Amino acid sequence: MSDTPRPALRRPAPARLALRRPAPARLVLWTAGAAVLLALPFYLERFWLQAGLFAIAAAIGAIGLNLLTGATGQLSMGHAFFLAVGAYGYCALAGDGGRSGGHELVGLGLPSWLAAVLAVALAGAAGGLFSPIAGRLRGAYLGIATLALIFIGQHVLFNATPLTGGFNGRAVEPLSLLGITFDDTETVIAAVPFQSAEKLWYVALAALLACALFARGILRGRPGRAMNAIRDHTIAAGVMGVPVARYRAAVFVVSSMYAGLAGVLLALVFQRTVPDYFGMVLSLEYLAMIVIGGLGTVAGAVIGAGFVSLLPQLLTRYSDALPLVAAPGAGGVSPGEASRYLYGAAVVAVVLFLPGGLTRIRPTRPPKESA
Repeated sequence: MSDTPRPALRRPAPARLALRRPAPARLVLWTAGAAVLLALPFYLERFWLQAGLFAIAAAIGAIGLNLLTGATGQLSMGHAFFLAVGAYGYCALAGDGGRSGGHELVGLGLPSWLAAVLAVALAGAAGGLFSPIAGRLRGAYLGIATLALIFIGQHVLFNATPLTGGFNGRAVEPLSLLGITFDDTETVIAAVPFQSAEKLWYVALAALLACALFARGILRGRPGRAMNAIRDHTIAAGVMGVPVARYRAAVFVVSSMYAGLAGVLLALVFQRTVPDYFGMVLSLEYLAMIVIGGLGTVAGAVIGAGFVSLLPQLLTRYSDALPLVAAPGAGGVSPGEASRYLYGAAVVAVVLFLPGGLTRIRPTRPPKESA
């Protein structure tokens, strides 16, 4: 018998081959979905487009919060504060000032596209000022610290009337980009009148795509692995050489910029900023979005944002046909209250029965028969 070692036999990898086969089908699905989204302004009425814009803005903010809370494990209760910084920062930078509601408003009159960029940077700067605290606190301690931002923000929004307009808020300057003004002036395209909602739809889709791809790149790269290590075991991450405080602070700044962009988009959709909107309830809704959709994933943030933001819109639309739901101002359970009950129940159901969120729901495949 020969002592010459035999070469090891390599077994085929059917799992890898199986993962490569559906790529064309997945590409077709993505292409079809993109075509449907691009065609929606030609077929949907204004109500549904505005509801979709609210969902897109919420998805952008939820992606930022999911980077902070879902991927890094940092609880933030002050996400609404940074949305307010983005929204009111855009109003002050793009507005021309003047007198409104008995108050003299501050406005720099910058080009609206530049004001939008600077408003996002302003939200990031606000997050940077808070980042030393965010880099050293974790868990409930950071949640309580960020909770203070909500109270500070509400006090400023109601009392800094030259900047915010006080209780009644202030009007929002329409966005102008590449010679196109995204206001209610009708622009007929293919026999369809395009107003602000139709025009903003494509800007919002582009912003969501850019934010999702950027966050996906972070999560799938080295920073994402470091963030997950910090979330799972802080001490072990530090031993492995991960600068824990630096990563926590940096992710907090990025999350604040996402919130600022969401605030700018919300202001453009609403066409008026109101202080009451940027309160504690909004921060809790964003936490519900990432829990329902799935912590630590971009798709989970988008799905959860769609669920939480569209639910009150649908209940308001069909309040006459739904039992136990009354129209706003008619007494009984309003659509807003009913929606909070429903997604509160959804949070409990997800925590108890589906810890990974809605993104973990996948169709089960039948087991392969062994030869």
